[in-house]
Formats: sequence, structure tokens, C-alpha cells
Amino acid sequence: MFLSSYENKLDKKGRVSVPASFRSYLTSMGYNGFIAYPSFSSESLEACSQDRIEKISNAIDSLNPFEEKRDFFATSILSESTSLQFDTEGRVLLPSNLLNHAKITSNILFVGLGKTFQIWNPKIFEKFKTTARKKAFQNRSSLKWQNNNN
Repeated sequence: MFLSSYENKLDKKGRVSVPASFRSYLTSMGYNGFIAYPSFSSESLEACSQDRIEKISNAIDSLNPFEEKRDFFATSILSESTSLQFDTEGRVLLPSNLLNHAKITSNILFVGLGKTFQIWNPKIFEKFKTTARKKAFQNRSSLKWQNNNN
């Protein structure tokens, strides 16, 4: 599972060291990297395993092939997805289109979200996190807990 947040520095070649716990989780599933694509809900990058992007693709494929929304989702997610492979030092090379979307120039924040993670400019994430905490507090009563999830 992807948990916690880790800040690393982008090197001059556009490479960043992926947190060891994230690499370990991905390699335990048989992956030597991850898929990343621009978020369409924030100035961040969405990141996930190959399995997860295949589930997203299957969900898109299940939509009516003649509806616009199918093409919109496929274009917004799949056409901009990039497979990023770890080098021997556990780094990935982030392409400029992804860096530009997330407004990343030097420092990078990896944010664990359970089955996925996001990649942020740390300053932009701080603003987002403040808003997210306020909204989570307001919406806390809408969380439904099952009896066996104590």
C-alpha cells in the first residue's frame, strides 16, 4: 500500500528517486516502475501500478462506445499515461509534459493514497491539503463504516 508523504529533489536530468517503500510495494507486485498521468482534478500527477491502469481501461471500455464521455475519459487518462521504469538507483525520469502539468521545477512530493499515489509540487500540495482537511472534517459524518472495519 502507498502510505505517507515523501519529498525528494528533481535532478538536472529530470530524474527523481522514488521512495523506497513505494518501490518495494510495486516490486512486490512484480513491477519495475509505475504509470503516471496528469490529474484532471488537480495540478498533480496520478500514479499507479499496471494492474490499476488496466482496471481504469476496462472501466472505460465498459462505457457505451458511441458516447462522448468514453472518448473524454480515454483521452484524459489513457492517452497521456506514461510508463516510468526504475533505473538501477530507484529513480524515474519524469517527462516535461508531466512536470509542466504539476508545475514541478525542483522538489517533488510523493503522496500515498492507498492503492495509488500522487506526485505534487510541495507548495501546491500544502494548499490542497489544507482544503482537503477542511472538507474531510465537514464530510466526516458521511463516511460509512462497516462493523468489521474498526
